[in-house]
Amino acid sequence: MFDKMMSDRAVLLGAVGIVAVSLTASGYLLGDGLRRAKAAEREVSVRGVSERDVTADLATWTLTFSRTDPDFAVAQRSVEDQARAVRQFLSGAGLKPEQVTDTNVSLSRERPNYGESGPERVTVSRTLQLRTGDVMRARTAYARQAEMLGAGVELANSSVSYTFTGLNALKPAMIAEATRNARTSAEEFARDSGAAVGRIKTASQGYFSVGARDGEDCDDCGSTGGSTPFQKVRVVTSIQYDIG
Repeated sequence: MFDKMMSDRAVLLGAVGIVAVSLTASGYLLGDGLRRAKAAEREVSVRGVSERDVTADLATWTLTFSRTDPDFAVAQRSVEDQARAVRQFLSGAGLKPEQVTDTNVSLSRERPNYGESGPERVTVSRTLQLRTGDVMRARTAYARQAEMLGAGVELANSSVSYTFTGLNALKPAMIAEATRNARTSAEEFARDSGAAVGRIKTASQGYFSVGARDGEDCDDCGSTGGSTPFQKVRVVTSIQYDIG
C-alpha cells in the first residue's frame, strides 16, 4: 500500500512539473510574440513637400457687354458697335484678332408689370473671349480695360484667368523630390529616437495644386487657373515607414 501511494505521488509531482514547464514555455513564447508584434508595429508617418514657382503660359479673358432698349434693332446695333470697339481695343493692345472669339449671344425681354404702362424693353448681351499665350501683354491690356468704357462698351462682366499648362512635365521630378524630403524627415525622427528607418508601409502622393505664388500654402487646393500669372505648383506626399 505504502509503495503504491509513493508511486502515485511521484506520478502527480511529475505531472505538476510538466504543467509548470509548459506554462513557463508558453509564457515565454507569449511574451516574445508580444515583443515581436510590438516591434513590428513601430512606424512613423511623415509628409514630403515639393514646390515650384512658375509663370502661367495661357491667359483667358472673358468680356460680356449688353444694351437694353425698347427697340430691338437699336439694341442689336449697339452691341455690334461694342463688339467692334472691344476688338479694336485688344488689337491696339498688340493682341491678335484671331485670338478673339464670340462665345455667347443672348436676348431677353422685359414686359411692364401688371397695371403698368410702357413699352417692352429688350436686352441683347454678347460675350467675347480672348485666349492667348502672350500672357504679359494680356495682363497689361486687362489693367487698361477702363478705356473701353470711354469707347461706349457697357461691360457687364470682365474676368481674366491665367493658367499654367506645363504641369505634366514637372510631375516626375516633383514627386521624386517630395519622396526624398519625406525620407529625410523620417530619418531625422528615427535618429532622434535611436532607431533606423525601414521599408515603406504605405504611401499616398496626394495631388498637385496650383495657386498664387504669394498666397498661403494649401495642401488640399486645386486650380486650373488663377487671377495672377505668377503661380506656385505644390505637391505633398504622405509616407509611412517601418522603424526599428
